[in-house]
Amino acid sequence: MDRAPGLSVRLRLTLSYAGFLMLAGVLLLAAVWVFLLRYVPDRAMLINPQDKPTNGVFPVRSALLDVFAPRAAAVLAFLLVFGLLGGWLLAGRMLAPLTRITDATRMATHGSLSHRVRLPGRKDEFRELADAFDAMLERLEAHVAEQQRFAANASHELRTPLAISKALLDVARADPNRDTGELIERLHAVNTRAIDLTEALLLLSRADQGAFTLESVDLSLLAEEATETLLPLADRRGVTLVTSGEIARTLGSPALLLQLTTNLVHNAIVHNLPGQGAVWVKTTVRPRTVVLTVENTGEQVAPELAATLTEPFQRGAERVHTDHAGVGLGLAIVKTITHAHAGTLTLTPRSGGGLRITVELPAAAAHDHP
Repeated sequence: MDRAPGLSVRLRLTLSYAGFLMLAGVLLLAAVWVFLLRYVPDRAMLINPQDKPTNGVFPVRSALLDVFAPRAAAVLAFLLVFGLLGGWLLAGRMLAPLTRITDATRMATHGSLSHRVRLPGRKDEFRELADAFDAMLERLEAHVAEQQRFAANASHELRTPLAISKALLDVARADPNRDTGELIERLHAVNTRAIDLTEALLLLSRADQGAFTLESVDLSLLAEEATETLLPLADRRGVTLVTSGEIARTLGSPALLLQLTTNLVHNAIVHNLPGQGAVWVKTTVRPRTVVLTVENTGEQVAPELAATLTEPFQRGAERVHTDHAGVGLGLAIVKTITHAHAGTLTLTPRSGGGLRITVELPAAAAHDHP
């Protein structure tokens, strides 16, 4: 916003230091003068060298004032100059950390998020501000980098089905006698994938904005609904679904939490051992939180790979070419929904293969549900 120009903070501090020093000097000189007035008589008899009084009377106070006043003025003038020069130097030294923070802020506004203040010295208010600013820049840089990767990956993922559709249409145009039934089926599959990806991106954006109404939700019911919905898929792939646990109530969006649960169960079914796999869905209650745990059998997952699976469009190398590889946003959506509900998401490789995914959410208070 536009502001009228004003005095700099350094100049205002300088004037404040000098003004305070002048005030202290005036008070000190005034105290000295009052002390002198209290103990010095107004007039006194003149004494000759032989210690004999004369007939003359000498005005002591007026003479003292004549001597004291010019010296007091000189002292005040010195204090003014000293206060201005010293205050200017002192203010500059005190504001030097703020200047470094301001320079870093200007660099950040021009797009340089990698710069850090890194203010040296012991902890004080300026250093706390600089450390907080550095932490903000670090998080902002990571967030911008993540958004850039997400935009690039989303563009790539959206371009792929469009490029495939264009190639299929070009082939059909070049060969009018080609069977259109196969072409329509392939176009339908490609179009369905593009729609799924678009809906997943919209859901991810909605969850990230936190635009939902809080309601009392029982995770155990959501787990049962998700497993019943995905039971046909599990039967086709020969995966056994086991659901257990206790009533686990939290506050959140029923639709988003159902999507979270469905994504976790779907992910556990798809990335499993074909024909002999198993998925365990369990809900538990802790003193302050409720926990949804989804475990599955499967191939051995390296810890470093497990830590990256919640990134958008991130898939394990063995998962890309499966018939249910998805759009690469399943666990990213789970992560976003979990964070939107003030929860924590943990991915842990199982010793025998597969993953254990834990979602921990704040428990609903007793008055929040019947």
